[in-house]
Amino acid sequence: MDALIIKATDDSPEVNFDPTTNILSISGESRPENAGKFYAPVIDWLVNFEGLLYWRKHEMKDNSSNVVVKFRLEYFNSTSAKNILDVLLILKRYIDQGYKVSVEWHYDKFSEDILDTGNEFSKMTGVDFTFVEA
Repeated sequence: MDALIIKATDDSPEVNFDPTTNILSISGESRPENAGKFYAPVIDWLVNFEGLLYWRKHEMKDNSSNVVVKFRLEYFNSTSAKNILDVLLILKRYIDQGYKVSVEWHYDKFSEDILDTGNEFSKMTGVDFTFVEA
């Protein structure tokens, strides 16, 4: 499985999903004109990655790897928030299937909105976050 790398633009975040290290990162600002179109390959990749996790666990008998997801968002609009929630619901499905997933929610200490939204996402999805102050 190939990594998913999307370069950041002025209105979309950088995405770096590495299936060899199991580190998945979304960082920057997320306010693309069409958030659904931007996040579609992200969602598709995560669905395919779930298959890789299944294969590793059941065929390779390896359930030792931890998936680390790092959100380092400086700003995101409401349509991006809906898509971020979709990403988190996929991660919740991973967890429900017994995969080890750690979610790091990075926030600027001067941006209570990002921290508050992270707390809301965690509550809504049932996914525990580690909050990291920048």
